[in-house]
Amino acid sequence: MHRLCRAGSFLAFVFACALPAAASAQVAAESSHMTLIGHVDMVSGGEGFAMKLTRDGRRLLYVAHESAPHCFSIVDVSNPAQPNLVRTVDTASPDVRCNSLDVNANVLAVAAENKQQGQPGGGVRLYALDDPATPRLLSYFDASGPHSRGVHHVWLSSDKLLHVTGGSADFTPKRSEDDEFYRIVDISDPTQPKEVGRWWYPGQRAGDPEPAPDEIPMADESSQGVRPHNIDVFPGHANRAYVGYIDGGIVILDISDVAHPRVVSIVRYVGPFTHTVFPIFSRNLAFVSEEAVQDGCIDDPKRMSVWDISDETKPRMMSVAPYAHDAAELCKRGGRYGPHNIYEAKPYGPTFKSNRFVVTTWFGGGVRIYDLADPMHPREAAYYVPATPVDSPKHAPQINDVFVDDRGIVYACDRFTGGLYILGTDVLPK
Repeated sequence: MHRLCRAGSFLAFVFACALPAAASAQVAAESSHMTLIGHVDMVSGGEGFAMKLTRDGRRLLYVAHESAPHCFSIVDVSNPAQPNLVRTVDTASPDVRCNSLDVNANVLAVAAENKQQGQPGGGVRLYALDDPATPRLLSYFDASGPHSRGVHHVWLSSDKLLHVTGGSADFTPKRSEDDEFYRIVDISDPTQPKEVGRWWYPGQRAGDPEPAPDEIPMADESSQGVRPHNIDVFPGHANRAYVGYIDGGIVILDISDVAHPRVVSIVRYVGPFTHTVFPIFSRNLAFVSEEAVQDGCIDDPKRMSVWDISDETKPRMMSVAPYAHDAAELCKRGGRYGPHNIYEAKPYGPTFKSNRFVVTTWFGGGVRIYDLADPMHPREAAYYVPATPVDSPKHAPQINDVFVDDRGIVYACDRFTGGLYILGTDVLPK
């Protein structure tokens, strides 16, 4: 039975104790204050977007893919109503996915994560963007190893430093599922990337004197592990790393000395799978997502929440973003419904920045924009849920990641077959 049905909570009433549907009928697109401008037919959108302006004024969008055979694609979105797929680069092997990427200056960093520990090819590939439409491979940072799946997430805080979540040949976790940790890589010479710092959760590594950190069991008693998912590091605040550490919760690190990251705070709170911790510095806030990882809302409640980080040693939850008005119906349609990615106001390139509006993805709930004018009462300002994609294995849209450019245009990708959606909105300031 549904976990919340057993608990008899308010959210059980909201979700009507819905069990996952085996399939659902074709459903039309639904929206409020958002419109579809353009679309690109591609598959398996991952968790990585970046944009670059070329010398001749074109806008190229780099899109990571969730699974092989495609690694990443480049889409010309100069005219968002007529996007053009410029190039697709395939994975190094069928056992590798390029789930994440980032761009800074003329460097493109692309993650490579294996299906299983011990497989070759996991790590990061660095490309030169002298010709932005034709990336040129510069180097491969090898993160494979007997207990490693390579690299899940990459973040370029400058053209000199790369932040990754992944494994390595010399790291053995106490528990198999805790196989990834935080690594800082010097790419000042992008042809010779080298690790300059690392941090892992106390007790995570075999041989640590601390006990293995407790995991948070889900409804089926499985665990997602105590390992980092996303890392956010911003210019102007380059001494801080904000980490979503899955079952480890929220981690804020002082990385003033990149060789020796130091804990500012660790906050473990009810609700497994802390996915992203996105700081909004001008307001001393953080917006945090917990990823829904099971179909049909079996693992709810998963939340997007607002935190007070005015005292970073003691982050404090202020409020929870509202669920969709039709959450019960979205749960039943197929696949996942619940929080996933946050647009993290990428610091470089032609990107949208706001200290009030947060753009998010909710799998079957599509793209949802929240207004944090009153952080104690976040308000849903707009949403777009695509029509059921053709041939979707989940019989429902599964919006995976989102990016917003400096024109206020929103780009969102489906995890499976829905492709790339290009959206306009009258909510975000131009």
